[in-house]
Amino acid sequence: MNKPDPQAMTSNWMSQFADPATWQSWMKLPEPDINPLAGILKDVGAHISPSALDAIKTDYLQKAAALWQDMAMMKTPELQDRRFAAPEWQSNPLSAYSAASYLLNSRFLLEMAEAVEATPRDKQKIRFAVQQLVDAMSPANFLATNPEAQQHLIETKGESLTKGLTNMLADLQKGRISQSDESAFEVGRNVATTPGQVVFENELFQLIQYAPSTATVHAVPLVMIPPCINKFYILDLQPENSVVRYAVEQGNTVFLVSWRNPGKEMEAVTWDDYVEKGAIEAINVSRAISGSNKVSVFGFCVGGTIASSALAVLAARGEQPAASLTLLTTLLDYEDTGVLDVFIDLNQVAKHEKNLANGGLLPGKDLATTFSSLRPNDLVWNYVQSNYLKGKNPAAFDLLYWNADSTNLPGPMFTFYLRQMYLENNLRVPGKVTTAGVPLDLGAIDAPTFIYGSRDDHIVPWTAAFKSMGLLNPRKPKNNRFVLGASGHIAGVINPHAKGKRSHWIANAKPNGKGPAADPDAWLASASELKGSWWSAWAGFLAEHGGKDVKAPGKLGSKQFAPIEAAPGRYVKVRAEEA
Repeated sequence: MNKPDPQAMTSNWMSQFADPATWQSWMKLPEPDINPLAGILKDVGAHISPSALDAIKTDYLQKAAALWQDMAMMKTPELQDRRFAAPEWQSNPLSAYSAASYLLNSRFLLEMAEAVEATPRDKQKIRFAVQQLVDAMSPANFLATNPEAQQHLIETKGESLTKGLTNMLADLQKGRISQSDESAFEVGRNVATTPGQVVFENELFQLIQYAPSTATVHAVPLVMIPPCINKFYILDLQPENSVVRYAVEQGNTVFLVSWRNPGKEMEAVTWDDYVEKGAIEAINVSRAISGSNKVSVFGFCVGGTIASSALAVLAARGEQPAASLTLLTTLLDYEDTGVLDVFIDLNQVAKHEKNLANGGLLPGKDLATTFSSLRPNDLVWNYVQSNYLKGKNPAAFDLLYWNADSTNLPGPMFTFYLRQMYLENNLRVPGKVTTAGVPLDLGAIDAPTFIYGSRDDHIVPWTAAFKSMGLLNPRKPKNNRFVLGASGHIAGVINPHAKGKRSHWIANAKPNGKGPAADPDAWLASASELKGSWWSAWAGFLAEHGGKDVKAPGKLGSKQFAPIEAAPGRYVKVRAEEA
């Protein structure tokens, strides 16, 4: 056995990585615009200080020599990585050495990326792209180097290979990797089952009113505006984890926007349309049906940005319909956009504007693959190994079923949102963004606000969500409340109260300018950790601003807005490829 050359062990990876087309063909995922960084990638050493480069090389050579020595002495290396936790990796010396070599090379490349001297934005892109590469090149991802898959092949007498190829061909037809047993779920049958009626619809959305489950309800109804980049039923999966059902059980009359999955007829729809014909229309219809002048407004993710924009439009027109505002994992200040920042710069936005600003659709599969690329080991390679290499069928999982049910976006709406919010961060500046004919001022919204962030959110960092505390209700900041939950962007939100899982943190808000509310780190230092879901804190907030209790309505809708069909309605059942 020849002694490996550490420089040769990495040169091939680096030369291939320098070619964005090669990297994209490996991953089949959207890549950040790394063309401006080609010079750095092709001559990475010139962009790292000599002392840092020497330290990385010395450390690498020492570890490579130690690994070779262990291998020569037939000493199996320890693999501190869950991808190689199965006993087959340890029982096969060559497989163990392959995995250990991969981990060493991965660490070398990531340390090189970390040491590159570049602007923060370019450095984040380099780190992201290198991480994509090392995740893709794991020996666990290939049948020839995965001893688990090989053992399964022997045990099943080749059946796993046949099944794996069948799974792969089926996914090629779908255009995406299957993450869940999709035959186990059906919208309206065992997901999105909270009883209700569609009481209004237009070309953009259906409005669902849910049937009360309590004898009395708060006089102020709740209007829920979910994100338009995916289906609303993330908020109404199954009875035990449904945010919608929980809100109904807490004595709220709940209205919810079910966005239409855009097809060719919506190619020219704008951001203004989503605000005016979407959120504002939903608020007005809910007020008319309930007979309440005020409503509690709820927005989740992009739905929170739309909801806040709608209330700012109404404030500019002299209207204040919100008794309260709830924002879950929502960005209003886009200074820190987490890992999504690698996909957003002037070149990328200009490319989308050239293709879509005057009409067209951003396909839902493009959004889905973008989000999958943020966690490729969990959302891509895990299923490549299981579905294709081992021939297993994915388990039934309601959240991942929803995750695969993507939506398209109208080009003009998407490009406006991308430039005004993500690229230029204009929404936080009073008067900088004009929507529905008026300049927006978030500070003009007169409503106490409940803001929720998830501590491990990689899409909306909780510290970025926290910045909304300084933008909303500035005249009465003590009426704002921030709650921090455990876990990530979705799992942190869908954390049923009854299960008592995870934790949340609460602190008393202080006026802006001084005190914890002005600074997220200070807020966290003063916050108390409470076991279980944050849902109960939110229910208390809604009750506090929900007005007096009144008799629950006996019928849904009204004379003007008669029920059209049973919830969850038609719009949510249209898949992106069918729109």
